[in-house]
Amino acid sequence: MNLEVNPERKAKYDKLLTRGISPPYRYETTSRIGDVRRTYDNIKPEENTGVNVSVAGTITAERTHGKLKFLDIEDRDSKVQTYFRADKLGEKYSDIENFDLGDVIGVKGEVVKTKRGELSILVNDYNLLAKCLLPIPNLREQLNVETKYRQRYLDLKTNKDTRETFVKRAKAISAMREYLDKEGFIEVEIPLLQPVYGGAAAKPFTTHSNALDSELFLSISPELYLKRLIVGGMEKVYTITKNFRNEDIDTTHNPEFTMMECYQAYADLYDMMRLTENVASFMAQKVNGKTKVDYQGQMIDFTLPFKRLPMEEAVKQHTDFDISCYSKEDLEKFVEREQLEVKGEINYPNVTFAIFDKHVVDKLIQPTFIHDYPVDVSPLTRKHRTKRDWVERFELYVNKTEMANAYSELNDPFDQKERFERQQEMKKQLAEEAHPMDEDFVRSLMYGMPPTGGLGIGNDRLNMILTDSPSIKDVILFPQMRTR
Repeated sequence: MNLEVNPERKAKYDKLLTRGISPPYRYETTSRIGDVRRTYDNIKPEENTGVNVSVAGTITAERTHGKLKFLDIEDRDSKVQTYFRADKLGEKYSDIENFDLGDVIGVKGEVVKTKRGELSILVNDYNLLAKCLLPIPNLREQLNVETKYRQRYLDLKTNKDTRETFVKRAKAISAMREYLDKEGFIEVEIPLLQPVYGGAAAKPFTTHSNALDSELFLSISPELYLKRLIVGGMEKVYTITKNFRNEDIDTTHNPEFTMMECYQAYADLYDMMRLTENVASFMAQKVNGKTKVDYQGQMIDFTLPFKRLPMEEAVKQHTDFDISCYSKEDLEKFVEREQLEVKGEINYPNVTFAIFDKHVVDKLIQPTFIHDYPVDVSPLTRKHRTKRDWVERFELYVNKTEMANAYSELNDPFDQKERFERQQEMKKQLAEEAHPMDEDFVRSLMYGMPPTGGLGIGNDRLNMILTDSPSIKDVILFPQMRTR
C-alpha cells in the first residue's frame, strides 16, 4: 500500500519535528470551545477578561495581518478565533507558518474580544496535536456523495452538520432506552450468529463455523429469541441490535441496520400501538425539543395520538378499488389486469395487501398505524379476534416508509407449526423470503407463552426523519458500499 502524502505538507511536518514541535501523548484542556463562547460571548469589543483557557480543535481557516496570525479552530460542536502575536510568542511565532488547514492544535491563552467584536483567544502557547498530511476539501463545498460515505472520517472532519446528525442519532437511541427502561423493560442481548434464521421475511447472510462444522446465519431479526425469553418468564424485554438482510440497497435499505425490538407479556396489538407512538413522540421531543419535525420540506407531526386505519379501510380511502365481493376467478383476473404481486394464494386479504403495497403506501405521510394484515404475510402473528383470514398486526408508516411492525403474538404451538409448514410450501414455490421451520421455537411455545405484544422499530429509518436526512446512508456512520 502506497501512502498518499502531500509533499508540501510533509515538508512542513518535518520542519516542525526538527524544531522539537511534535504531537504529545495527551493534551490537557480546561474547556470545550462551546463553553468558552457561552461564558464570554457578551463581553465588550476590546475587552480582556484576564481569564486563560486551554482548548483544542481543527484549523478551519487562516488569515495573516502583518505580525498577526489568525486561525479559526473548531471542535465537535463550536468554533473560535485564535490569534498569534509575534511579540508575544517570540521565536515560536515563525513555526505557525508550518500549520495547514485540517491540522489539530491545542492553544492556551487569554479570552478577549477584538475591536471588531470577534470573541478570540490571544495565544501565549500552542501545541501541534496532529498534522493533516492530505489537503482538506474546500470547506464551502459539499463533498461528493461517494467520498462522503466511503471516507466518513473526512465528512465528519469537514462538515459540522454531519457531526450534528450523529450526535442526534445518539440522543435518539438514548431516549428510546430511557423510555423503555422507565416502562420496566429489561435490555437483553440475542445471538447474531444463529443456526436457524427467522422473525422476518428476508434473505439471510450465510457463513460457516469451523468449530461447529455447521452453517450459521447472521440475524435477520431478534424476534424468536426474545419470545423465548417471554416463555422463560422475563415478561418485558427489549434489545437494540444489528440485523443483516441480504437484499437491495437504496435510500431506506442497508444490508446491516439497527433495530429495536421489545416484547411484553399480557399485552396485545393495541398496547403496542400506544407504546410505539409514545416512544416515537418522546424521541422527537428529546432530539429536537418538539414533536413537529421538518423533514425535507414536509412537516411531520409526532403529536399524540397517531392516526389508525385498518388496511381494508386504507385501500377504500386511497383507491377506487372495491374487491370485497369478488369471486376467486374475478380476483385472479383483477390481479393480472392490475399487475399485482400477490404473496401467497390469491384471496381477498392477500390481494388487498397487494393493492395497499402498490397504491396506498406512497400516500401515507403523517404517522399512521395500518392494522389488520393477511395471515400469509404474517406467519408469527395471532389470528384476528373478529376477522377471519386476518391477523392482529400493524405497521407504522411515516413519510411513505414503514417505521415499525408489531403483533399480537402467536402463542399456539400447533398453529405456529402449521404456519411454518405453510411457509415451507411457499419456499418451494420460489418464495426465497419465506420463514424456515424453527423446531426449537415451536418447542418453546409448548412450555406456554402468555398473551404477548411484540414491536420492532427501525432505528435508522426513524432517525432519518428526526435528523432530516434524505438517505439511510446519512444516519449510518459506515454504510455498505460497492467494492471498487
